[in-house]
Amino acid sequence: MHPLIISDPTLRDGSHAVKHQLTRENLELYSQMAEKAGLAVLEVGHGNGLGASSLQLGESLLSDAEMLSICRSNLRRTLLSIHVIPGFATINRDLQAALGLGVDIVRVASHCTEADLTKRHIEYVRNQGRTAYGVLMMSHMAPAEVLGIEALKMQSYGAQAVILMDSAGAYLPGDVTAKIQYLRSILDIPVGFHAHNNLGLAIGNSLAAAEAGATILDGTARGFGAGAGNAQLEALVAALHHSGWDTGIELYALLELAEQAELAFAKAPKLGSMSIVSGMAGVFSGFVKPVERIAKEYHVDPKAVMVELGRRKVVAGQEDLILEAALTLSQQS
Repeated sequence: MHPLIISDPTLRDGSHAVKHQLTRENLELYSQMAEKAGLAVLEVGHGNGLGASSLQLGESLLSDAEMLSICRSNLRRTLLSIHVIPGFATINRDLQAALGLGVDIVRVASHCTEADLTKRHIEYVRNQGRTAYGVLMMSHMAPAEVLGIEALKMQSYGAQAVILMDSAGAYLPGDVTAKIQYLRSILDIPVGFHAHNNLGLAIGNSLAAAEAGATILDGTARGFGAGAGNAQLEALVAALHHSGWDTGIELYALLELAEQAELAFAKAPKLGSMSIVSGMAGVFSGFVKPVERIAKEYHVDPKAVMVELGRRKVVAGQEDLILEAALTLSQQS
C-alpha cells in the first residue's frame, strides 16, 4: 500500500458551518491538538479561502493574518496550508502576506474547467520556494478526459499535486475510481481527493480514491464543513487503519481531538433533505444555507431552488443566481 497524506481542512471548510465565526480559542485548541495527533497538514482560513471574507460570502470573525498567525505558532511537525481561489486572493495583497506568515502549502483552486486561472498563483508560490497544489473544484461536472487536460495544465505550471474536489458531494464510488485512475495514468505528480457527504458516501468515496491511487485525502473533525460536511476525519483514519493503510496519525489522540472540537465548536453536520438534494443536483455544498434563507424570503420550496440551480449548472462564486432562481420560481407559482 502506498503512503497516504491526510490533510485536515477543519479550520477552513469547517468555517462554512459557523458562518466563518471561528474564534481565537477555537483555532488555538484545534491547532495544538492537531499537532499532538500527528496530522500531516492543517488547512486554515475563510471557508472560500484566502481573501474571501466579504459581505457576499460572509465576513470572517478574524482576519486571514490572525488565523494563520495563531495556528503557525502552534504547529511544528504539522504543515500549515491555505486554500486559494484566484480572484478572491490576489498575489500582492493576500498571497505574499500569507507566505510571509509561514504558510507551507498553497492549494490553488479553480472551477474544474478553468485551470488557466491558476497559472500565475502556482508559479508565484513555486518561485517563493513553497509547495503548490492544484485543486479542481466541482469536478463531478467534467468527464475524466477534460479533468486530465486541466490537471496537466496545473502540472505544467509547477503544481506538485492535483486534488479533485467533490464540492457538491455528487460522486458515486465508481466515479471516483475512474477519475482518480485516469489522472494517475497521465500525471507525473500525486493525486488527491476531497469528499463531501451529501449522499452519505464521503468515507466510501475516500477509500475508493485511495484504492485507485490517490495519495492525499482530506477529512474534517466530526465531518465539520459546508452543507452535509466532509469525510469525517477520525472515521476516515480509523477506516484506513482498519484496511491496512498507515497514515502516521495517532488514532486515539485524533479521537480526543474530535471530542474536544465538538465540545468547543465542531458540531456534526446534519445529512438533511437539502444536502441530499444538493448532492443529487450537483450544486456546491456551500449553497445550502443561502438557498434556505432566500427561499424563505420568496416563499418558495428551497429544494426547488436547489434543483433549478443544478439545472443551470451553477458553480461556487455564482451565489447571486440563488436570488434570481428564487424570484423566477416565485413568479411561476
